[in-house]
Amino acid sequence: MSIGDASGMADGVDSRLIAIYLNDHLAGATAGLELARRALGANRGADFEAPLERLAAEIAEDRDALVDVMGRLGVARDPLKVWAGWAAEKGGRLKLNGRISGYSPLSRVVELEVLALGVEGKRAMWRALARICGDDARLAGVDLDALVRRAERQRRVIEREWQRATGIAFAPS
Repeated sequence: MSIGDASGMADGVDSRLIAIYLNDHLAGATAGLELARRALGANRGADFEAPLERLAAEIAEDRDALVDVMGRLGVARDPLKVWAGWAAEKGGRLKLNGRISGYSPLSRVVELEVLALGVEGKRAMWRALARICGDDARLAGVDLDALVRRAERQRRVIEREWQRATGIAFAPS
């Protein structure tokens, strides 16, 4: 990587755009964490509880890692975007799931699909940061490659649970 300045960012990297990018991901991480916690709550006592509990804990850790990276890079949090991420997850609860009220097996399938999308986005963000800021001294001690690997592992867990969930949701009654 070509270093553009002492900060360790590549030549031509616009710090304003990095701030927007990271705040967009923080909004997504906020929504993802809320969704993971909701899915966990709805699956207490089910076979899905343990993997969702681990996933929710890791998503919380990943969100904290993003907040840490933003702080290290001097990126201020945009409270409106964070609120929008929170609100978007709450609005997603209004979708039809085949039942008038309450949780259905289809709810679990859709939640896992949305979590999969979020994890893929998060993985891409960690990879982008490694590419453009990997040599930035301010990120010393942040293992971006480990965060990428964790996202990949999370995606595999979600895929496994999604396969189980679709088998349950779409089985003949």
